Amino acid sequence: MTRRRHGSAAIILGGVLGGVVALTSAGCSGGSMTSTPSSTTRASAGTAGGILYYLSRRPAKTFDPQRAYIARDIANESRMVYRTLTSYPVATGKDGTRLVADLATDTGTASAGGKTWRFTLKDGVKWQDGSAITCADIRYGVSRTFATDVITGGPSYAVQFLAIPIDPRGGSAYKGPYVKDAAKQALFDKAVICAGRTITFKLTKPVGDFNYTVTMPAFAPYKASVDQGDKSSFAVFSSGPYKLEGTWTEGAGGTFVRNPSWSASTDTIRKALPDKIVFNEGLTDEVIAERLISDQGNDRFAVSDSNVPPGMLATVRANPSMASRTENVDAPFMDYLVPNWKKVTNPKVREALVFATDKNGWVAANRGTSYGKPSQTLISPSVLGYRAFNAFNAPDSGDPAKSRALLTQAGVKEPYPISLTYLGGSTNSEKAADALKAGLDAGGFSTTLNELTDSYYDVIHNPANAQKYDLTWASWGADWPSASTVIPPLFDSRVNLSVASNGFDYGYYRNDAVNRGIDAAYATTDLARQAQMWGDLDETIARDVGYIPLRSQKLYLAWGSRVTGWVDNPALNDYPDLGSLGVDLAVR
Repeated sequence: MTRRRHGSAAIILGGVLGGVVALTSAGCSGGSMTSTPSSTTRASAGTAGGILYYLSRRPAKTFDPQRAYIARDIANESRMVYRTLTSYPVATGKDGTRLVADLATDTGTASAGGKTWRFTLKDGVKWQDGSAITCADIRYGVSRTFATDVITGGPSYAVQFLAIPIDPRGGSAYKGPYVKDAAKQALFDKAVICAGRTITFKLTKPVGDFNYTVTMPAFAPYKASVDQGDKSSFAVFSSGPYKLEGTWTEGAGGTFVRNPSWSASTDTIRKALPDKIVFNEGLTDEVIAERLISDQGNDRFAVSDSNVPPGMLATVRANPSMASRTENVDAPFMDYLVPNWKKVTNPKVREALVFATDKNGWVAANRGTSYGKPSQTLISPSVLGYRAFNAFNAPDSGDPAKSRALLTQAGVKEPYPISLTYLGGSTNSEKAADALKAGLDAGGFSTTLNELTDSYYDVIHNPANAQKYDLTWASWGADWPSASTVIPPLFDSRVNLSVASNGFDYGYYRNDAVNRGIDAAYATTDLARQAQMWGDLDETIARDVGYIPLRSQKLYLAWGSRVTGWVDNPALNDYPDLGSLGVDLAVR
């Protein structure tokens, strides 16, 4: 998912990392750390009781499961209040991305070559009011994602995958549960079938990892009797180990307490150690870091999703007590550039752009190597499907001479004029864009910078603007542990298209062989083989210069000295795993 498009709080180039997008994933460990926490905080299992505090700059976007599409929010809500048919265990690295049953008795059964998936609910799973969670609740929750005029901002996988006809405008013929139309409701009911505790999904095409898809909160149950429609954004009706105490205050936070109707006997994933989890929002990154470094009072029991700011790294590294409670871990979010294939039509010119791109300059302008590293691929190393390659063996600092030679081979006039559109709004974003411009100009281009702010994604999504830019910046992270949430949404030229949007194919890339490869990978239920296919497609697209890789992002996180159970779980984008964390209440 794009970090901004899918809800992360208005990330800007060079700005402080926020949450994205999305769940990432399998294949590799959670990342290399510059400092490894000691066993007293990292490995300690912790005990039940006490209060865990969560300090954050960015406000929660929503607590509506069908609206949720920010990685940080998904991580928190899936551990506290919303269970799904399948999920991920409390574990570090590759073990954390292993698919496990949650509300379902197992991880699902595929048939019809992957076009049909069946799951059976466990006995004894309950809502916070003690009523049973039923198949009908799952079905109703999924139905809400089709009400795109009411339930906004969430993912569209149900609309994309379920076997429901498309209307003449390109949307689903089914419009969700708020439109009372028996014929259209029947279309949905044929695609999502309840029989007792068993739910069956009928898909338009084979989806070999659909059981990963249903880890998304968009596929969580929702009780129809408590649905407030467009007023439900911060209403919480819990199926997990915690429930909201009182109300949530946007921009300030709220408190979650134990849900007495939740039973550990039906939930082998979440440890649910703290008695309460208190969220404090709206703090600056500097204030959060200062409080965690000082480690006084309740801050000893605090975690955060916010990066330690660059200006405070020296203080952190000079403080011996911080060595056991900080980490610099790989995040799943990838920065990249997209050539506009409608304008940059000469393959040699596109290849020249690769050699004129100074990735090292980009990383340095974006706060340095503590917050990212040059990348060669679009699939993150933490995602199933990653394969290491360098499509043109271009150095990370670029090769201006090679770029100019390619422009000569292309037979174009130098300097070649090109516009670079980027998400601005900060001094750092301007420095990052300047670093790219310097490399491009040295490589034989004449670069015009086009800075956009809040309207950024509205502009690059809109086909009406296709002739207004040549090269644009973007960022993406996988929605679940598979590159099936990277390659198809970004490069399948047949999906997400309308008069008003090019989906996420910002560069209008088209390769029919890649489209056929996407269909073949989707139809493969052997996920190891499917991963190889995604990796092959990644390299094909890179060699086409469908994208130019820039940076793999990193997080620099800290926590209080009395926090226990810290794990690096890439399935939660390496944000604090509230299913694992506890507090040390021992008197000292």
